[in-house]
Amino acid sequence: MMGRRVVVVGAGQAGYSLAAKLRDLGHTGPITLIGDETEIPYQRPPLSKKYLLGEMTVDRLHLKPRNFYDEANIALVAGERVESIDRAARAVITNQRSIGYDVVALTTGAVPRRLPAAIGGDLAGVYTIRSLADVDAMRPEFREGRRVLVVGGGYIGLEAAAVAAQKGLGVTLIEAAPRILGRVAAPETADFFRKLHRSNGVDIREGTGLDRLEGDGGRVARAVLADGETIDVDFVIVGIGIDPATHLAERTGLRIENGIAVDHQCRTSDPAIFAAGDCASFPWRGGRVRLESVQNAIDMAEHAAAAIHGATLPYIPVPWFWSDQYAARLQIAGLNLGYTRTVRRPGSRAGAESIWYFEGQRFLAVDAMNDPKAYMQGKRWLESGQSPTPEGVADSARELKTLVGAA
Repeated sequence: MMGRRVVVVGAGQAGYSLAAKLRDLGHTGPITLIGDETEIPYQRPPLSKKYLLGEMTVDRLHLKPRNFYDEANIALVAGERVESIDRAARAVITNQRSIGYDVVALTTGAVPRRLPAAIGGDLAGVYTIRSLADVDAMRPEFREGRRVLVVGGGYIGLEAAAVAAQKGLGVTLIEAAPRILGRVAAPETADFFRKLHRSNGVDIREGTGLDRLEGDGGRVARAVLADGETIDVDFVIVGIGIDPATHLAERTGLRIENGIAVDHQCRTSDPAIFAAGDCASFPWRGGRVRLESVQNAIDMAEHAAAAIHGATLPYIPVPWFWSDQYAARLQIAGLNLGYTRTVRRPGSRAGAESIWYFEGQRFLAVDAMNDPKAYMQGKRWLESGQSPTPEGVADSARELKTLVGAA
């Protein structure tokens, strides 16, 4: 197993982590890491925050310097697109070459959803945030006094709105659903961030869809909202979610179910092909789940690397996420899927609070706003399989660490 040829398709966080972990585990065979971007592997989360604000340079985005790949004997193939996988011949076919394999790992990530061209989504000045090239293209737009429309009230849209507001732009954010963060967080968490953004001058409009974008000379100039109102804009940021990048897996004939379906060892329906990160769904509590986070990309990729070497432990993560907006930090531990009630708990200082999710009496997840102690305690409970009661969490006079045994 240690000498097998491994080809990793996708050179993002998951791809880098898988290749590096293989070497850490003592893999001696050839490792090829293929990415369609010309940039060497880099972090994505800072793109919509510190990098867009100008507080982080490109070299600090890089996961490792270029010489790391030579020293680790990882063949980094940048700027090439994988067009197919020939399972019979055991070859990965790019737009420039054919690379033989014994094992393939798909870490193809996700692609941002875009507005249809029929409503102006192809106009100049309409951007998504996913890659370094995306952010480099939009950075010149962030000039004080300009007007930006953010379409979508999820975390990416809110983070972009925060950067724009901090740079002195006029920001309007529209969310077609009844409230921001409707798919990912409780109303109490949405309330916290709605208040935060409005206090920083962002015009948040919930239950407001986009009818179309209009342009002058091929560049966006106006947005017509679903209620008929027209607003003038200088540019638009679209943050309406991402989809798993499964096109290659589909062409290869692999099973697709909310992403590339894998088992507990990150194997696809072809035992010689593994998958990890944003593109892959895995078994979870009797169903399947796909996680979009750096933590999952790293942990799942490293689990896949171990499985390639024969490990059999199942992948059962304790998910965690974060989002930075203005000076506020949101930290999330667990998954709130299936929650039936929430408990709000004030923090020990002004501007701090946490929202706790329960399914009946079972603790599922916590959203901690400026409250790292709540986040860490919730994460410890999830990792140890312990559960405080909703009533205990609601009693702010009691310290969290006293609520469950000696946790």
